[in-house]
Amino acid sequence: MNAAGTQSSAPPRAVEVHLSAVKRAAHIVASVVNPEDPIIITIDGPAGTGKSTVARQLAARIGLDFLDTGAMYRAATAIVIDHGLQNDLESGTFGRILEKIVDADLHFDWQTDPPAILAWLEPLNDRIRKPDVTRLVSHIATISTLRKHMVQKQRIIGHQHPRLVTEGRDQGSIAFPDAPIKFFLDADPAVRASRRAAQLRDAGHTIDEAELLDAILERDRIDSSRADGPLMCPHDAIRINTGNLDIEGVVEALATHAIKILGRPSNG
Repeated sequence: MNAAGTQSSAPPRAVEVHLSAVKRAAHIVASVVNPEDPIIITIDGPAGTGKSTVARQLAARIGLDFLDTGAMYRAATAIVIDHGLQNDLESGTFGRILEKIVDADLHFDWQTDPPAILAWLEPLNDRIRKPDVTRLVSHIATISTLRKHMVQKQRIIGHQHPRLVTEGRDQGSIAFPDAPIKFFLDADPAVRASRRAAQLRDAGHTIDEAELLDAILERDRIDSSRADGPLMCPHDAIRINTGNLDIEGVVEALATHAIKILGRPSNG
């Protein structure tokens, strides 16, 4: 209750505090880095560690653009499914798959938040989160020619948006090996399965958490063992276990590390 006798609302205060943190972090970055200098921050890690959410919030906090490379592979997967190319995947003949994905001209609409992934100029953001895409995306991501195509696109994006937080599985190791700031997020598979189950339940889905854990373990196996761009922690990355941290805690940890590194004399 406030002095006028009306009930006050907590959310506006929470928003105010968050915006204050965003402005403060952006101000600190601006004070230690020339606004014309490129900044690439990579965030890699397995499924269920919160990479996309964390990367988006970190980018907003310190005033950088945000690239969700997982959306690119999910878009490619949706294209394979929706154009009846799954038999090509199963037979190991990838020519038509790559041709169709190249023709789609995957790119982002940077006017939306988060940037929308487009294929043939149409947004796919809702389609790429469907269960059939989730089940197949790790298999699509093993296609070597597709990975080379995606990395090339990611580097073009990095050139066009040189102040960037980019997340995926090979961003610090393959796409941007010279990035000055690299993070690797990890958590126990059971924790990741529990988080993903909660997200899906919140979205109205009925979930078998044991099956979800098996799926995450299988995805980890596929992602870590593929020949090109395997999931790995870059040798110079800061590794953060997110198991005991909420999203805000992870973002705070990454922002603190990033500002510290950017403030070193060697970085300007």
